[in-house]
Amino acid sequence: MKPIVTFLASAGLAFGALAATPAFAQVEGKIATADRTRSLIGTTALQNAFQQIETTYSAQIEQLRTKQQQRQALLKQFDTNGDNEIDDAEYQAVESSPQFGTLQTLDQELTQLSNQIELARVFVVEQIAQQYAPALREVVEQQQIQLVLNPGALAVPSQEADITQAIVTSLNAKVPSVGVVPPQGYQPSRQGVQLTQDIEQTLQVISLLRQQQQQQQQGQQPANPQVPQGR
Repeated sequence: MKPIVTFLASAGLAFGALAATPAFAQVEGKIATADRTRSLIGTTALQNAFQQIETTYSAQIEQLRTKQQQRQALLKQFDTNGDNEIDDAEYQAVESSPQFGTLQTLDQELTQLSNQIELARVFVVEQIAQQYAPALREVVEQQQIQLVLNPGALAVPSQEADITQAIVTSLNAKVPSVGVVPPQGYQPSRQGVQLTQDIEQTLQVISLLRQQQQQQQQGQQPANPQVPQGR
């Protein structure tokens, strides 16, 4: 199945896996947890840069939305069962139609536009991520921590052990701002691309949770009593 609507995508230190639980008992000293993705999301540099991308690349973003709408309208003509998706039989009809060339052109243009925006985001993330390890070491030394784990490595993560916010503070000092326009010939690393995707997915989840909270709050608000109207 091919979705009719395509969505605009709203990114290092790797923690080694523990071989066995008894290793925890052998660690003497303070154990902490740190989330690299949340650390980068919390920085002022990333938040400002992602907002700046919306302005710097506003023309590309507008073109992307327009072409997505064009693609949606084109495919909708072939959605014979009205399920907002194109199944194999419907796609065969698209391929044999005169509009197929237009669809291919739209897909190529959408990819090019998306890549420009995504490359800017990866560029931002990689600039900040370069200072993650130094920021982590700084916090570890300041708090005399013996072992740092990913929160996912613990069955019950402890907020008291979480040093993510301390890392954010260190990163804000080390990287107050970053550029959003990659230099000519810039080639992002595979790790940078994956980290950017992780950040974008986390931001999408945060956005959905906020929307749900707002909807719940609106649903809990008492309705305004109707005031009797005089004749």
